[in-house]
Amino acid sequence: MDGDTGGPARTGADADSAHGSRWDSGLEDDSGAVMKTVGRQIKLWREAAGLRQSELGAAIGYNEEMVSCVERGRRAPKPEFLDSADRILGAAGKIAAMRGDVAEARYPRKVRDLARVEREAVELGAYGNHNVHGLLQTEEYARALFEMRRPALSPDDLDRFVSARLARQEIFTRTPLVTLTFVQEEVTLRRPLGGRALLRRQLEHLLNVAQLRHVEFQVMPTDREDHAGMGGQLQLLRLKDGTAIGYSEAQLTTRLVSEPKEAHLLELRYGIIRAQALSPRESLAFVEKALGET
Repeated sequence: MDGDTGGPARTGADADSAHGSRWDSGLEDDSGAVMKTVGRQIKLWREAAGLRQSELGAAIGYNEEMVSCVERGRRAPKPEFLDSADRILGAAGKIAAMRGDVAEARYPRKVRDLARVEREAVELGAYGNHNVHGLLQTEEYARALFEMRRPALSPDDLDRFVSARLARQEIFTRTPLVTLTFVQEEVTLRRPLGGRALLRRQLEHLLNVAQLRHVEFQVMPTDREDHAGMGGQLQLLRLKDGTAIGYSEAQLTTRLVSEPKEAHLLELRYGIIRAQALSPRESLAFVEKALGET
């Protein structure tokens, strides 16, 4: 999950696989334009106040580089950044009012709907078959994946996509705790994307995450002769009202599955995948062994 697809998310029951005739491969994304607009407004207020970037940064608790990145639209400012800048620059709420725009725009359009659903989820399950799932990725692993994208991303988009992926990992610390389950193919724990040193640090991170009491992590061994995940990677989310939402990816395309029958089908597949994988205890031992061999 969270690989190198680039299309916008679709909802509904238009297909169960990439063979569906209504899949959209549009690549446009308006997030960058929003962030640049926000950054430009902050710059205008700063200049009107007669402050340099370093002076504004010192006043609100950020370094000059961060202020520069925000003004250029390369980094999404946190709510406290906007609130503090609003106060120091005397913007009377005009900068702070952009918090909602920033919260949405920090996510590329292809995962914006997914991020919104993840914020409402009380349970999340994911099966990944070609790289470590985005919620489990270290920053350097995520950056390495985005650097592999072809055509290549601009430096600004690269920073923004990495930042958005890491922002979604707040689901681990949310209260009340969200129940999280993951199944990773063995190959994703052995493929040295970004180099072996990077993979070692990623495996160490997985071991730490897998030991959290609200997380269940499992490995699907390559030698399995029966495998319910041949339809590809998937993600399932359960909302407070009991509604199940599915999410799937293919080349250039992402799709939210909200139709109950299709969501139930994905739930069935994911349940069998978990039953076929190693147990959480066996999986921890597997990751430790892979780490020792990397």
